[in-house]
Amino acid sequence: MTFPRRTMLALLAGAGTTVLAGCGPARPLASAPAPAIPDALLVEVGDGLRVLRGRDRQTIPHSVASPGGLAVYATAPAGPDTALWRVDTTTGHTSARVLLPGRWVPRSVSATGTLVALTPNPGAVTAGRPAGRQVTPVLIAGVGGARHRLDLRGNFVPETFTADLTGLFVLEWLPAAAPDRYRVRLVDFATGAPGPLSTRDKTPVPPGAEEEMRGDGRQAVLAPDRATLYTLYTHQPDHRHTRDLVSGRPGNAHAFVHTLSLTARWAYCVDLPHPFGEGPASGHAVAISPDGRRLYVVDVTSGSVAEISTEDLMVRRTVTHSPGTGTAHAATAGDRLFIGAGSTVRTLDAARLARTTDWQVREPVRGLVPSRDGARLHVGQTEAVSWHDPATGGQLGRVAVPGLVTVRGLAGPG
Repeated sequence: MTFPRRTMLALLAGAGTTVLAGCGPARPLASAPAPAIPDALLVEVGDGLRVLRGRDRQTIPHSVASPGGLAVYATAPAGPDTALWRVDTTTGHTSARVLLPGRWVPRSVSATGTLVALTPNPGAVTAGRPAGRQVTPVLIAGVGGARHRLDLRGNFVPETFTADLTGLFVLEWLPAAAPDRYRVRLVDFATGAPGPLSTRDKTPVPPGAEEEMRGDGRQAVLAPDRATLYTLYTHQPDHRHTRDLVSGRPGNAHAFVHTLSLTARWAYCVDLPHPFGEGPASGHAVAISPDGRRLYVVDVTSGSVAEISTEDLMVRRTVTHSPGTGTAHAATAGDRLFIGAGSTVRTLDAARLARTTDWQVREPVRGLVPSRDGARLHVGQTEAVSWHDPATGGQLGRVAVPGLVTVRGLAGPG
């Protein structure tokens, strides 16, 4: 194996090796300190989550973050039980550990960062089909300990909490023992029973009209006001929404955005036009504008970009640019929409959806995160994070992040 010269010198210095300069006295070779990252970031690594703050690195194994990255909950075995604690990503402060009876892993955190849903098995709503089971234990807890114990008859995966923290949205997989489809339901903590959501006009969904999905939950984004969760679904051939089931119309949506009101507890699906959903799920991504008024869905395989109005939940326009390959990532900052795939980052004028620049990075993109002031764009790459001038793509700095899976977002509140 060949090491770059800088890496070799750092290894020698760490081992206490000295280097002779002419006939002078031997002096220890000092390695240069790693550059400080300018914005605190929350990243996913192979063994959990990591907060990058300046030159500090805080690794939190076996953990899950709140939708806005405000808090991270982690667990560890404690004999036959489980220790649970919370990390404030703004300050790095870690709460005291509380003991939960039995073995649990965190699955979903409320948007407020105050509650976490745990189950005995790991996984997430976008992790694919779970193993078959007839009963799903769910524990609701906070820094003070357990709040609610639910034993749900069926195969459930926690998704997110209601805004008032009195209920939990879940995916129910059907049939429970050998699941091949799922539906979104709401568990009220007062009763412990799952039930249907309301329609957009706040009326109960009629029996038999709950839509069932078979495709891939690709990615979810939370509205800036934390009141609505938008989840992109792809590969839904012959899918029928609740409105189709109620009206008797046929359905055939290959991709849509599932809109979930965390306050009013209704769900509505925004269908995406062809060719969304035709290509690989990994080639799709979703991002929301800083003011929460526009949602952007990209399909890099076809080069398509759709703009959705979050006020009336309609696709307002679509444009097509040159296609790309690889896993898609998207982010917004000010009047820019950034799209990453392969080793290319594309910038669009968000008002016109017109392409302004394309620029290259060293390795395939693993996440895009703008700074809060819009002066930098952080790009996840192979075991590294770099930050760039958003206008030109010029690299401003780079730090190594061993085991990097993706850059999740900024650490702390927005």
